[in-house]
Amino acid sequence: MIDAPALARDLLACRSVTPARGAVFDVAEAALAPLGFAIDRFMAGDAPDGPVENMIAWREGPGPRLAFAGHLDVVPPGEGWTGDAFEPVTRDGLLYGRGAVDMKGAVACFIAAAARAGGATGVLLTGDEEGPATFGTPLIVERMAARGVKPDLCLVGEPTSVAHLGDTMKIGRRGSVNIAIEVSGRQGHVAYPHLADNPITRLVAALAEIDALVLDAPLPDGCADWFQPSNIEATDLAVGNPAANVIPGHASARLSIRFNDRHRGDALVERIAAIVRRHAPDASVTGRVSGEAFLTHPGAFSALVGEAAAAVTGMVPELSTSGGTSDARFLSRLCPTVELGLVNATMHRTDEAVAVADLHALTAIYAGLIARVAALPALSPPPAGPDDA
Repeated sequence: MIDAPALARDLLACRSVTPARGAVFDVAEAALAPLGFAIDRFMAGDAPDGPVENMIAWREGPGPRLAFAGHLDVVPPGEGWTGDAFEPVTRDGLLYGRGAVDMKGAVACFIAAAARAGGATGVLLTGDEEGPATFGTPLIVERMAARGVKPDLCLVGEPTSVAHLGDTMKIGRRGSVNIAIEVSGRQGHVAYPHLADNPITRLVAALAEIDALVLDAPLPDGCADWFQPSNIEATDLAVGNPAANVIPGHASARLSIRFNDRHRGDALVERIAAIVRRHAPDASVTGRVSGEAFLTHPGAFSALVGEAAAAVTGMVPELSTSGGTSDARFLSRLCPTVELGLVNATMHRTDEAVAVADLHALTAIYAGLIARVAALPALSPPPAGPDDA
């Protein structure tokens, strides 16, 4: 048997600020290998976003192939911790350390659960979730495809719970796109505006039109099923003009859009670009899609996860798509994917902490889910091992 809090402490003691590699993966492998998992660890990427380490671990068994996905990288601890963020300590029933909630605690719980329950089980771990995710889960997906490995069901252990463990399950997430707008003009004296071209005027006009957009207006209720309304937010407006009597030659802005599954990121970038260029034909508009919206419609898998949670906590999780994006956006392309994890109140905060009792309870939830999935009819042959290319 594996004790989830003890394994969590070992993981927390590793200084695995994104991009993560090395010791924290050693700890995970040392726990998984004795359980019969075939381990495939690989490095990817170069500085500054890499190198990143990833792990694919599979164990054969009865039932459909259930993959647990998580990340071992953490955000920088910042200042103000009571102790060292990477020297885990337990006080008053709480285990403190950077990553306790997001999400080394859940990783420890699933590995401990895999020691209790048998089944066709995979563990997918990345060191690049808190960063740009360029060399993380997308490459895990590619590597599995190259080896003919495909999970039938996927559980992501992000901290989804709000007030109590197991009160919320994520069945999807809104998409995210960031857009940079650069408008050039012609610098000049404010007393001679006819000799200049003020880029601020044109940028502000474009932003006013963008702000008036209601992206989900064509829908009867203003939003898609299961999703919050899509929204556009201006996140930066810059000119950098130190002089009071000079019309500037350049102005820029940044936008962030969160959108439901009725939209696509690239289409939103083009829509914004068309508006900007009506006001500033020579403007530069560039977008970066962090992730498309995705949804696993409520069904057999979410019901199974809900049953496993309710058996331990006494309550059925609420289905939600709220919050930021996660690596589930990549895995949902492969199979039904939901997220269920610890209470998220202290994630990314100083003195991040998880209740030790919640680690034991989440282990029981995950073990119950593994057992429930193992009892189902197998959907396809078992995956190839890490050396079977």
